[in-house]
Amino acid sequence: MKPHQRPGIFVLSEPDRQSFTGGLTKGTALSAQNQVPVPSSPTSDVHSSHPMPARIARALSALTLAAVGGTLIAPGAVPDAHAAPAAAHKALNVAASKKGSPYQWGATGPHRFDCSGLTLYSYKRAGKKLPRTAQSQYNKTRRISKSYRRKGDLVFFHGRGGVYHVGIYAGNNRIWHSPKSGSWVKLDRIWSRSVSYGRVR
Repeated sequence: MKPHQRPGIFVLSEPDRQSFTGGLTKGTALSAQNQVPVPSSPTSDVHSSHPMPARIARALSALTLAAVGGTLIAPGAVPDAHAAPAAAHKALNVAASKKGSPYQWGATGPHRFDCSGLTLYSYKRAGKKLPRTAQSQYNKTRRISKSYRRKGDLVFFHGRGGVYHVGIYAGNNRIWHSPKSGSWVKLDRIWSRSVSYGRVR
C-alpha cells in the first residue's frame, strides 16, 4: 500500500484508507520504509522492541490523519500550485471575456487594449491594482518559478531592453494577451523561452 503523494501532502486512495484504518485498529505496525518518506537508520525500525523514534511517530500520525480524511501540509508547502486564488481566477476570466478586442497602444479598456493595459484592466476588475507598464508590473509582482506557475499569474517576455510584453497565464502553456498593432486580444501559446512569471499580491 503506497499513499499518493504531492509535495508536502499525504493523500490516500479510498481502498488504501480503509485498509490503513483497519490496520491501525488491529494495532498493526506499518513499515517506515514503505509508508513514511523519512531516511532510514538503525534506530528507525518500527518493528524493533525499542520505543518508536519521535519522527516516525509524527509521520505515522500524519498518515493517520490522511487515512481518516484529513490533509497534512508541511510548513512552507504549497497545497496545490495550480489552484488560482479568487482574484487571479477572476482576472483570467475578465481577460478571456475581452477576446477579439482590438489592440491599441496605450489603451486600458474597456474596448481596446495594449498588452499591459489588458492585465491592468483585468486585475482592476478583480480588485487588485497594477502599475501601467509591463516593466512596472514585473517590478511589482512576486517572482514565481515555472514549475509553480498557475492560472492568473502574469507572464513577462524579456528582451535586451528589459520586459517588452506581458500576458495572463491561462494554463497549458498558453496566455491571454493583446499582442500588437493590427491584432486583438487572443489566446496564444507561449512562444519564447525568455519569459518569467509574476504573481499579483
